[in-house]
Amino acid sequence: MSEASTALPTRDQIQAEYKWQVEDIYANEELWQTDFTNIKKDLPKIVEYKETLSQSASRLAACLTLRDEISIVADKLLAYARLHRDENTANAKYQALVGKIEGLLAELGTATSFIEPEILAMPDTVLASFRLEQALADYNFYFDNLTRQKQHVLSPNEEEILSRSTETTQAAENIFNMLAHADMTFPDITDEDGKVITLSEGRYRSLIMSADRQVRKNAFTGLFGSYNSLRNSFAATLTGNVKKNIFYARTRKYASTIESALSDGNIPLSVYTNLLTTVNNNLEPLHRYIALKKKVLKLDTIHMYDLYTPLAQEVKFNITYPESLQLVRDGLAPLGPEYTTLLNKGLTSGWIDVYENKGKQTGAYSWGVYGVHPFVLLNYNDRLEDVSTLAHEMGHAIHSYYSQATQPYATSQYTIFTAEVASTTNEILLNDFLLKTTTDRQKKLYLINQYLEMVRATVYRQTMFAEFEKGIYYKSEEGETLTADLLDEIWHTLNAKYYGPEMVVDAEIDVEWARIPHFYMDFYVYQYVTGYAAATTLAEKMLHEGASAQQRYIEFLKSGGADYPITILKNAGVDMSTSQPVELTLAKFSTMLDELELLLSKS
Repeated sequence: MSEASTALPTRDQIQAEYKWQVEDIYANEELWQTDFTNIKKDLPKIVEYKETLSQSASRLAACLTLRDEISIVADKLLAYARLHRDENTANAKYQALVGKIEGLLAELGTATSFIEPEILAMPDTVLASFRLEQALADYNFYFDNLTRQKQHVLSPNEEEILSRSTETTQAAENIFNMLAHADMTFPDITDEDGKVITLSEGRYRSLIMSADRQVRKNAFTGLFGSYNSLRNSFAATLTGNVKKNIFYARTRKYASTIESALSDGNIPLSVYTNLLTTVNNNLEPLHRYIALKKKVLKLDTIHMYDLYTPLAQEVKFNITYPESLQLVRDGLAPLGPEYTTLLNKGLTSGWIDVYENKGKQTGAYSWGVYGVHPFVLLNYNDRLEDVSTLAHEMGHAIHSYYSQATQPYATSQYTIFTAEVASTTNEILLNDFLLKTTTDRQKKLYLINQYLEMVRATVYRQTMFAEFEKGIYYKSEEGETLTADLLDEIWHTLNAKYYGPEMVVDAEIDVEWARIPHFYMDFYVYQYVTGYAAATTLAEKMLHEGASAQQRYIEFLKSGGADYPITILKNAGVDMSTSQPVELTLAKFSTMLDELELLLSKS
């Protein structure tokens, strides 16, 4: 077979209609450079406000407005550079642009570092009188949230030092990205058609679901063998990231790193610990699912490389990208006409970068750009999973669109805690639509299994990630060194606990921690679980309440960061301060597992 037929396409081989329109941010690099230069010139203007914010409400408002105006442009600069870099992570030109804007963002952080300490140093009566002025109306919640965290804001000089450290302390994450996406090499393996192909992260996601067990095993050992060859380097980068976050948490006088991470959204620690407890108390349905998979696949032993294998092996979805667009439109119809009109705009207006190409950033994400529109990165490969990913990322994108179009910049950024709600609601509604419209028994069986896989991967697996993360931070905070051997051991033990006695936890999986980019976003992953649980509740309301639920949902999307996430979700009808949403989700998992067993029994 020729190299051209097996190698990934280069960027210029992808048709324009399947590429995002980064030009919507800047038509060319010259305009980018002009804004970059202008921000450099504007930074000293912010510093002129130093030690004068308490003079008047108008001066405080002018300073905050200037900071926001510069931040909006800086966000555009970063988005333009990062999106282009992610088109081909080996492109030195955009690597350099990303480094350039990251340096400028560090300067911006330094230049503005005096603002919050000065606000907090004002007498309460002075700040209260300032807040009565209309010019500061957009900052009411900002002031509420800032004063809540008063004890963790340092002196102006200390804040400036921390800001100056930002660029340096990003090193661990940057090294991880270069190791995993630019320097990592994977072996050639033979696919189920007998073709020799070069393994990649994108191809692995298809190969690990292959009906051919040897293909799955070869992909599994090939991928994790590559990570294992760099395990000590990955352990060093992860340790560096953990120590960075511990340093910032302790410097800001938090009792722990997890408390620091949860504080931004004002999330009680009990939400995190209750999640771990609730899921650990409900592992039996997952163990039952693993046992069922072993039985249906007729395996003497079930291994980690069997985990993603569909139970209905003879059903193969081959969904072209245009077909996926219509499925998403139909599946999300319960969100109402206002939502679906905006959805169609996003699907057809250059928001999305569709196909994998050589050097492209793996996975998928959405990136909102204030004053422009969101952008979505995909690596679409004609699978049903890719359709779900499209629905998921468009949930993020439309959430960003509504928040940024409705809220002033000061409250336009929703927290991560609510971010995964919007995306996962879309996935759940899409899967519900497919289940309701599918009459073919084998396809229905597959779709039920797809739902079970979604919960396994999003609720059970991400909770395992959250438990791992909590454990390694605790050990590091207690002074223990996070060696590759220790990380392997913790990961192996958790996999054995979560997947139960039937699962053979292969040694290769022990290094999987090295592959997870979200561990460089401290205490992020638990929000996939809380988001899924909230989304399950909201989807049920949408399906059964109609227009009233649709309107509450649109208001939720428009809320951005105008209140604390727990409050925003309560207004939408979900109380995440209780374990009920997680329990409801796991109960639904068990019910769907019963339905799957019933369908299988009729074969």
